Amino acid sequence: MMKDLTVNELYTLEETIAAKLFDGVTYPWEVLPKISSFILELGASLSEEEYEKRGENIWIAKSAKVASTAHISGPAIIGKNAEIRHCAFIRGNAIVGEGAVVGNSTELKNVVLFNKVQVPHYNYVGDSILGYKSHMGAGSITSNVKSDKKPVVVKTLRGNIETGMKKFGAMIGDEVEVGCGSVLNPGTVVGPHTNIYPLSSVRGFVPKNSIYKKQGEIAEKYED
Repeated sequence: MMKDLTVNELYTLEETIAAKLFDGVTYPWEVLPKISSFILELGASLSEEEYEKRGENIWIAKSAKVASTAHISGPAIIGKNAEIRHCAFIRGNAIVGEGAVVGNSTELKNVVLFNKVQVPHYNYVGDSILGYKSHMGAGSITSNVKSDKKPVVVKTLRGNIETGMKKFGAMIGDEVEVGCGSVLNPGTVVGPHTNIYPLSSVRGFVPKNSIYKKQGEIAEKYED
């Protein structure tokens, strides 16, 4: 087991309605095949005072703001005080956390966004998990399928982890800042409180509390 890549090292589970999804799981990507069935189970248990069921297997908090031009396919849960902006495209198996922002022309598919995540401008997030208060700059995306269509491998300095999954975008820890125009390649794992420079192509594991400048150039953050 590589501890830095585990659920408990990357995420604050108190900051998601989907905490139970991670029960008994070591690495966060292990939940990707379970998101759909989990939403169906959780959605059916949500308070009718706080959530409204719209369409087939779509639960939207009454305090959430959803633009009339947004498109949401189920199963999906939109959390309290979330904001789904103009022309957002949520195409199933998506949990959007409390106070999260899904912006114009942003597309989500098979994802868990923890509370207060921001994907506000032209983002694609697929087969990925974004931690508390993480933010993807304009135009940054997760790439979730390798060009050779082979199963995704998570690459680390201490060896590689075979996932067996053909679709796996990025596991982004709490309070990560992803710069504009960046591509998070299949199997990317970013530790908490890390910054990714704009226009980066990121692959493999990036440690917590670091600044990713380019492949092979990662600086450690220092407190002032």
